[in-house]
Amino acid sequence: MKIRLLFTFALLANVFIFPSDAFACACCADAGFYSISSRKPASYELDELKRIQFKTASLFMNAAGEDNIKGINTIGENYTLNGLLQNNSWKFNFKDDAGKAGTLSLAKPLSILVFMADIHDKPNGRNGPLLYKEWRFKHRVQSGTGIFQTGIAPATEYFLVLQGRGNGCTRAEDFTRWRLEITGKRARYAFFGELKSAS
Repeated sequence: MKIRLLFTFALLANVFIFPSDAFACACCADAGFYSISSRKPASYELDELKRIQFKTASLFMNAAGEDNIKGINTIGENYTLNGLLQNNSWKFNFKDDAGKAGTLSLAKPLSILVFMADIHDKPNGRNGPLLYKEWRFKHRVQSGTGIFQTGIAPATEYFLVLQGRGNGCTRAEDFTRWRLEITGKRARYAFFGELKSAS
């Protein structure tokens, strides 16, 4: 009987001292939250990256138009895209509306920059604000084929940004958009687009 009473008391204490919201809100964010850090990708983050698939691609053009782009043999505006992180590289297979195609192989990133911030536009009730978040990667381009082949030289680099919204814990499902920039001696261009829903 004593043991049962002690057990009941312990359960009641947990309910009052640690309300259910405290357990449910391990991933909640606080108003005004801001965080930016750079480090080696954790195994969890690499696993989430493998779940991300690229859906659409558009070539970025500023006021200078095609004059500011180099490293692509034929320039299209919109592309179908199949992109996936496998083993030690990202493979991006592009095809424009005219059927011109090319593949970019990007070395698996050695570091990740994680940015999360409350940008004060989407409150999330008791769970705190819905954060704007980015995962940023910068490393070398391994190779390019087809429409990208002539633009790839030694020391060509990529800068990839995944963009999304979510709470204080990040999953592949949080990211909905991306931007990829290629720069080097013979290359200067960028793509942007949407991501497929992670599965």
